Amino acid sequence: MNFLFLIETEGWYRWEHFLPQTFREYVWENPFWLYAMPFALLLFLLRWFLALPTRQKLVVTLPADTKKLQKGTFLRFVPDVILLMVLWLVMLALARPQKVNEKVQRYSEGIDIMIALDVSESMLYEDYNPNRLQAALQVAKNFIKSRLYEDRIGIVVFSGEAFTLIPLTTDYELLENILSQEIQGKMTNAEGTALGDALAVCTNRLLQSKSKSKVVILISDGDSNTGKIAPLEAAQIAQKEQIKVYPIITASYAEQVPFGKDALGKPQMYENAIDEQIMRQIAQITQGEFYRAESVQSLEKTLNEISAREKSEVLEIHYSQAKDFYRIYLIWAVIFWLLWLALKLTFMNNALKD
Repeated sequence: MNFLFLIETEGWYRWEHFLPQTFREYVWENPFWLYAMPFALLLFLLRWFLALPTRQKLVVTLPADTKKLQKGTFLRFVPDVILLMVLWLVMLALARPQKVNEKVQRYSEGIDIMIALDVSESMLYEDYNPNRLQAALQVAKNFIKSRLYEDRIGIVVFSGEAFTLIPLTTDYELLENILSQEIQGKMTNAEGTALGDALAVCTNRLLQSKSKSKVVILISDGDSNTGKIAPLEAAQIAQKEQIKVYPIITASYAEQVPFGKDALGKPQMYENAIDEQIMRQIAQITQGEFYRAESVQSLEKTLNEISAREKSEVLEIHYSQAKDFYRIYLIWAVIFWLLWLALKLTFMNNALKD
């Protein structure tokens, strides 16, 4: 037997190779050989029964107490059993037992996404629970969790002025912590809502992006009333840079919405002034999509829809590494075959038949 063959099958002598659990772990390349194993047993039994009438018999009268079968009587079947084991082991080897290790490598270019979040006083209105801003923050966190880690996400906050809170990053844990702890209403000194400035800051952050897909998600109550850059002018700049904008209005359709309480503890009502037209035009110019989220559930659904529309292209490469174990059973087959030859070709054959 080739010594190199034994080296390649290190551990061939271990009995765990014959445990039922081991057989269940195998992937069989030629499983039909396994189904043939019972037929091999049937052939041996048929051969034994057919050979019975042709065996030479010598009639000998023995005392009654010696007619009982002795333990050694069954030893005559040992060579046939060993030969059957050889055949079974060869069949196991032909079935080609393998253990397959599958690996999947994923490649994605990712998408660059800027989230522009309105933190003006009107975002504290309580037509959402607990208010518009807190609802938007929670839904934004869920949106980030749904993205692949190849996507870079940044955050811009704005009211009367806009600034970058987090530049584009793949550190999603940092993004979630900032959304949970750092963002609050009226973060800037300037009052009002500057949609154009917010969109311009997002566009500036995406200018150096090499991503094929660049997206801005603009979350606001939609009432643009201040800023250095007009919203539609900022939208045209974004369109030239192939940046797609998804404006989302976070406000109910009620004419008046609650905010705070008066001296008697009753909710104070404020006019719900919403300018959908500008947000719709921004979406149209940048080939994005306009959304009106009138509730927390609607806002969640909106961001899920955007997440589905702006999916990263993922290339999956599957690697399958198979390790063969048929050599182990061939080695055992050879060992038992040599044992069978030793029994058949030596004096042991006659001893077993006597």
